[in-house]
Amino acid sequence: MAIKPVSKKKIQEIARSWGSREGFLVEMLQDVQTEYRYIPTEAIEQIAKEVGVPVGRVYHLATFFKRFSLNPRGEHVVSVCTGTACHVRGAPRLVDACTRALGVGVGETTADGQFTLETVRCLGCCGLAAVMTVNDDVHGHVTSTKLPRVLKRYTGTEKGDHGEADDQ
Repeated sequence: MAIKPVSKKKIQEIARSWGSREGFLVEMLQDVQTEYRYIPTEAIEQIAKEVGVPVGRVYHLATFFKRFSLNPRGEHVVSVCTGTACHVRGAPRLVDACTRALGVGVGETTADGQFTLETVRCLGCCGLAAVMTVNDDVHGHVTSTKLPRVLKRYTGTEKGDHGEADDQ
């Protein structure tokens, strides 16, 4: 997976676009993550310098919110809901199907940098259980047999179509 090199100038632009104000640290980190698909250590240090706060303050925010990652993430982040409704409707089988289809464990990124797999406690879409998101797209009533069609939207292939067993 090719990791985009961190540009000091780009980090400065991001910080300055928010007025280099401490009250906008979360927004700066969001912009960094959008730019690099994770928050590099160099970016944390540069933002702290631009804003005039301790590195620990920026690092705290970057590690507090689950949405942020200090490790490179795939182009597409697959999040499977494991909340109660989704659990009852097959989330454990869906997580297993995702690990087989993508060839990675939860919290890992595919070697080609296309997908990162994660679980989340609740997506707030209980009526659509089992639910998963790919980036910002919500997919409801997902089963292991429907998973290859969902992934195909993001790859153009039947990635991971291994004939998984039906969820029922």
